[in-house]
Amino acid sequence: MELMDVSKVEYPFGHNFYELNNTKMHYVDEGQGDVVVMVHGNPTWSFYYRNLIKHLSKSFRVIAIDHIGCGLSDKPIDYNYTLEQRINDLTGLLFSLKLSKYSMVVHDWGGAIGFGHAVEHTQNIDKMIILNTAAFLSQEIPFSISLCKNKFFGPFIVKYLNAFCYPATFLSTEKKLSKVVKKAYLAPYSKPKLRQAISEFVQDIPLDKNHGSYDLLKQIESKLTDLSGKKLILWGGKDFCFNDHFFKKWQEIYPEAQYKYYEGAGHYILEDEKEDTLFLIEKFLKD
Repeated sequence: MELMDVSKVEYPFGHNFYELNNTKMHYVDEGQGDVVVMVHGNPTWSFYYRNLIKHLSKSFRVIAIDHIGCGLSDKPIDYNYTLEQRINDLTGLLFSLKLSKYSMVVHDWGGAIGFGHAVEHTQNIDKMIILNTAAFLSQEIPFSISLCKNKFFGPFIVKYLNAFCYPATFLSTEKKLSKVVKKAYLAPYSKPKLRQAISEFVQDIPLDKNHGSYDLLKQIESKLTDLSGKKLILWGGKDFCFNDHFFKKWQEIYPEAQYKYYEGAGHYILEDEKEDTLFLIEKFLKD
């Protein structure tokens, strides 16, 4: 992907790369101070956190990754696109940066990845900010995503018909995205060969015990209560994917967590409730 495809007004950050297995992972590293790590899901990239990066980097050091196959990272066809590998990728980057303490912001499938790292490195974790995500087993899956997950035709429609990236630009928000923002979300995935990771993300959703990522996600779920730091849950109530079932589950796991439920917001909560979420996240991190 060429950087000119992304608005430098919306995404005015320097570019950093961490190399693993001869593959480059792109990440943003902005600001100074206490560290905040941001982990995106599917089919977004670090662009999802752009407003939060700009806001928090005035007072914090912000690190926002692009998973392999996503955003400005390399997009190999034959990479091991699994939950375990993505957790290892994140862990490798954070260890390479020699970080001893950091808070994390997670969204969508970034929840399983971020918490997958966090529960194994509890001594490094300060606070957790949870945005319409999950890090536990569930049978809840919308029909549209189940179609994309179908092992026979799912990869074809995701890669060649763009049946995941494109619909997300209007199904994930209640407020219409601008043309510039919509273009930026889609830019890294402009061709079928660039959508391999998007397809693999969907295929990696573990719905039964025979799935390769099932046991790992179950293990992550069993260790969630090992994280003793403070949690903030910000939730869009009109999320077509991570619905109220997931919100209530988080409240059961972390009954002491601070939370705010936005009845009129969708899956991309940072887009629909930009100002309020920026304020609450900054306040939570500074308290």
